[in-house]
Amino acid sequence: MGKKDMSQIDAGISERYQQVMREWKACEVIVKQREKEMQSAIFAKLSSGSSIDSHVLRLVHRDSTLSNEVFMSVDEPDEGSQETPSGEDSTPTMTTLVPPAALPPEERPLVEFDSPDSGLPSSRNYSVTSAHSQILSSIEDGQSTEEEGGVGEEGRTLGGRQDSLSEDRLCSQLEKMVTSGAAAEGTSPSLSSYTIELLDTVALNLHRIDKDVQRCDRNYYYFTTANLEKLRNIMCSYVWEHLEMGYVQGMCDLLAPLMVILDDECLAYSCFTQLMRRMSQNFPNGGAMDTHFANMRSLIQILDSELFELMQQNGDYTHFYFCYRWFLLDFKRELLYEDVFAVWEVIWVAPRISSRHFVLFLALALVTVYREIIMDNNMDFTDIIKFFNEMAERHDVQHILKVARELVHRVQALMDNK
Repeated sequence: MGKKDMSQIDAGISERYQQVMREWKACEVIVKQREKEMQSAIFAKLSSGSSIDSHVLRLVHRDSTLSNEVFMSVDEPDEGSQETPSGEDSTPTMTTLVPPAALPPEERPLVEFDSPDSGLPSSRNYSVTSAHSQILSSIEDGQSTEEEGGVGEEGRTLGGRQDSLSEDRLCSQLEKMVTSGAAAEGTSPSLSSYTIELLDTVALNLHRIDKDVQRCDRNYYYFTTANLEKLRNIMCSYVWEHLEMGYVQGMCDLLAPLMVILDDECLAYSCFTQLMRRMSQNFPNGGAMDTHFANMRSLIQILDSELFELMQQNGDYTHFYFCYRWFLLDFKRELLYEDVFAVWEVIWVAPRISSRHFVLFLALALVTVYREIIMDNNMDFTDIIKFFNEMAERHDVQHILKVARELVHRVQALMDNK
């Protein structure tokens, strides 16, 4: 592939990224307006002593209870808290985290995704068009949408505020702007509907993304305010194209190293999209995590029956939930940034030269390297989780990679001898 071809591919990626950015930012405009009006409605209702609309209450309750957290601290005394300790601690890799499935049902964090079955009203649609750039530019220039007039009064206003722009009026203004723009170009407008469910889903995901972006590797020099904004743009763009999955905690961890090494917003977006084709199966809506655990159980049982027996005797943690974070993030939180780049490159190339299940052998290598410590200290489930969290960013990566390759060869030899 020549430089000309590569330039054309880069141009196509950039064009696609900018288009996606315009789409979700136009939707974000409506989402933010709805949130402002909802807050005004609640304040007005509380001030007047009236009851708050049930629809508003449902939205507020759902936003406060739903969580995208996939980690849970075993040291957290408050069961009601779903905040990952990394949100307060400057060294997030040192926290003791376990997957929700490892906890009793009553202690598990609520991991839920928005769907059309949410029970929210769906009789009204909010329409915008493909000319998102006109909408965004008008807002950025401080143009008042109220000055454009000609809006019907049939839309519902919240809180009885005369100067508050209702959702129907806002969407009418957006459609009018697009219609006038399309008329000038001699083309008919192409409308795409935003249902209430869609707007609620987008609002929930934006809240989750904003929460995680602010705490993503904040002690690493690269993530200045400007680069955190780029991180948010990429993540919002990806989630906009994958709303059926939505944002889940950990996605920012996978994107961050790509941004550091590429230092290009469009390329990082493209690479992250490709990476998530594999990694998305590890998140709660995928099925790969259970397969990883089952394979780890089989490998340990075959290769190290003594260690497997210890795990069974000390509370039986042969479910291997302590490996959850390793598989979810491709060991990103276990390693220094420089080591993350090296390990990820090996994982990506391994299917061609070694094994497409190389992540399993990396996990097995981590356990094997510290086998004697685990055995000598007779570790139970909590002990091993705390141990590996304390060892985060302290591993000898080259040694672990060497052990992983040896384990691959060992398993291949066993298979050949059958």
